[in-house]
Amino acid sequence: RRHDSDLLCPQARGLFKRSQVGLAHAAARFRGAAWLVVVVGLGLLGLISVQLLRASGCQVLGIDVNPQRCELARSFGAEAVSIAEGADPVQSGLAFSGGRGVDGVLITASAKKDSIMHQSAQMCRKRGRIILVGVVDLSLQRADFYERELSFQVSCAYGPGRYDPVYEGGQDYPQPYVPWTVGRNFRALLESMESGQLDVAPLITRSLPQAEAADAYDAIVNDSSVLGVVMNYPQDRTPDQRVVAIPRTEAKTADPARPVVGVIGAGNFTKLMLLPAIKAAGAHVRSVASAGGVSGLHAARKSEAETTTTDYRTILSDEQINTVFITTRHSSHARQVCEALEAGKHVFVEKPLAIDRAQLQQVREVYARCSGQHLMVGFNRRFAPLAVEAARLLKGRAQPVALNLMINAGEIPANSWIQDPAVGGGRIVGEGCHFLDLAMFLVNQPVTSVQAIMFDRDRTEIPEDKMTMILGFADGSIANVNYWANGPKTYPKEQVEIFSEGRVLRLDNWRKLQGWSWPGFTRKTSRQDKGHRAEIALFLERVQQGGEQPIPFEQIDLITEASFAAVESARTGQRMHLTPET
Repeated sequence: RRHDSDLLCPQARGLFKRSQVGLAHAAARFRGAAWLVVVVGLGLLGLISVQLLRASGCQVLGIDVNPQRCELARSFGAEAVSIAEGADPVQSGLAFSGGRGVDGVLITASAKKDSIMHQSAQMCRKRGRIILVGVVDLSLQRADFYERELSFQVSCAYGPGRYDPVYEGGQDYPQPYVPWTVGRNFRALLESMESGQLDVAPLITRSLPQAEAADAYDAIVNDSSVLGVVMNYPQDRTPDQRVVAIPRTEAKTADPARPVVGVIGAGNFTKLMLLPAIKAAGAHVRSVASAGGVSGLHAARKSEAETTTTDYRTILSDEQINTVFITTRHSSHARQVCEALEAGKHVFVEKPLAIDRAQLQQVREVYARCSGQHLMVGFNRRFAPLAVEAARLLKGRAQPVALNLMINAGEIPANSWIQDPAVGGGRIVGEGCHFLDLAMFLVNQPVTSVQAIMFDRDRTEIPEDKMTMILGFADGSIANVNYWANGPKTYPKEQVEIFSEGRVLRLDNWRKLQGWSWPGFTRKTSRQDKGHRAEIALFLERVQQGGEQPIPFEQIDLITEASFAAVESARTGQRMHLTPET
């Protein structure tokens, strides 16, 4: 009962000493069984990794060029060496492991050289593991991995589920099969902070007010002593603020004769194409809305708008705005069009108008009650100069025509939101409608039938972007629209051939229109122009001056319906007949 061996009998004393030796051997075996891990790069991620590895029972060696960061790693229970002080990474790793090689290397460094990968392999034991979290050159040497049979893995963001729209939409993975998802990783990290196993306080090297955010980012990039920077937000800011005024160096008064525009959506197309076209047409952009806020702020500044907002309904309720441009994701188009029309606004919406028949019917009903307002869909191809010229040449024909449209659409990943029927409508409804409208514009007759065929129509998981559509028109004309996504980027994207009364027109990628046996016409060339600026200029002109809609609603309605029919025909193998709205 007393823990003093001198008071024990000789037999008990011998047993006690043998127990001490056994415990010492057991402790040595336990230490030998612990994973030996090297962390290369002791920045913010590296030092967090050091703490998590130590909390998991690993022995850790940190390697960095910064002696101060090495010292911080030692305070977390790791061994550390600084390359700046002459340490050799490979020899340090071998010494740390007693010459047998480390079990694993975690690379959290950022460097434009491949020496880190080679050094990591050289310090590993046979069948060791290397995991890349940072960013380094990956010029791998085969001998490094062959001789030791090493495993190499690149870490993808926060874990399983990241970039998976199903998971990020709220559907979790079953824990017995996927123990560590994005959510469970974050939960474990927070629990480690709560228990004290992960201490982030020593990693905070600077604290700045949010107004000095630019200085914070500059410090992270240019000051090697900076690890974590905390930005403090003002406490008196209204948390539900939705509209932000854009400061101006000088006040500008909007011309009351110009259309006053609100833009809903601030993606790349809006910033690069739409806003410059609106400005070129002479309209005044009053406000830009975006869900996240940041992209809307940049777009508003670039277009010299007065405000930006994260709530598009503030645009609809603004009495000064008479015209709304909608460039959000396709599934929201119909709803936002209806809301804008009911708010008394003229509406320009990027294609498509709707992604299913229920949405289209809703738009029909609302538009019927708002006949004094313009509703335009961005079918820009019909406004391209070469398309307008081709339509002029066809105007006097007396017989049906035959068209062949070849669209080298380019591949989009199957998991893109555009391919999702519930969000993007699929590529035919979301983009192929462009070319159905172009065909109808050139023929100048309503579409009466659609028949389509696609790759593997019975496999619903196959994207519908490799499809051939045959259109029939009221006057007997036909159009063959090949929308194919399996071609190379080096091939021209769009070509149109028109056969009419012993003559041929060919439009090459919106740069050249050629004619064969066409009296008085041989060739017309121009800069590539797909009609974006012309369509917006004409729409805003009609808003300002009045007149007929640039595209009659009946045609917009019919082409939207034709895109639905094309997908249905491709899936069922049946020919679909359309009845134009009158």
